[in-house]
Amino acid sequence: MDNFEKVEKLREHANVSYEEAKKALENSNWDILDAMIYLEQNGKVRAAGQTSYTTQTEKVTIEIEEKENKTSAWEQLKRFGRWCLKWIEKGNNNSFCVEQEKREVFRIPITLLVVLMFFAFWVVVPLLIAGLFFEMRYHFVGPDIRSVDIDLNKAMDGAAEAAESIKNEFTNASSSKEETK
Repeated sequence: MDNFEKVEKLREHANVSYEEAKKALENSNWDILDAMIYLEQNGKVRAAGQTSYTTQTEKVTIEIEEKENKTSAWEQLKRFGRWCLKWIEKGNNNSFCVEQEKREVFRIPITLLVVLMFFAFWVVVPLLIAGLFFEMRYHFVGPDIRSVDIDLNKAMDGAAEAAESIKNEFTNASSSKEETK
C-alpha cells in the first residue's frame, strides 16, 4: 500500500482531514496503527463511539487488507455494472435498420441485434448475407452514432455493393451460357 492509500485509509477510519492524516502518518513512520494512536493522543479523532487499539499490528494489517480487497472488488463490480448499463442504454437508443429499395423494412435496437447474434449467430448471419442478395441495405442510426460509426455504415454499403456485383456476375454468366446453346 503506498503512502497516498495509507493517508486515505486513515482519513476514512479516523474521520480527520487529509492534512491531519498525512501529518499523523509522517510522525509515526507511516504506520497506520501508530498514526491512529497519535491522533487519539492529540485529540484529533472525531469518531462517534468508543475506540480501542491493540499492539497486534499483524492482525490489524491483515484485517485492513482484507477490507480493502472486498471494497475494491465490490467497487469494481459496481463500476462494471454501471458500464454495462451505459452500453445497454446506448444500444437501446440506437438502431440497426434494414432497407430495401430506399424503403425501411424494419428497425431493431442494437441491443437486440447483439443478443440475437450471441444466441442465434448461425441463423442471423446467413439471413443478413442472404438479404444482401435480395437488395437489402443495412445501416446504424441513432443519437449516439458518430463519424466512427459512419465508417461502419460505409463498410456495410461496400458489402451490399459486393453482393450486388456477385449477383450481376452470376446473372451475366447464366445468360451468356443460355445464348451459346
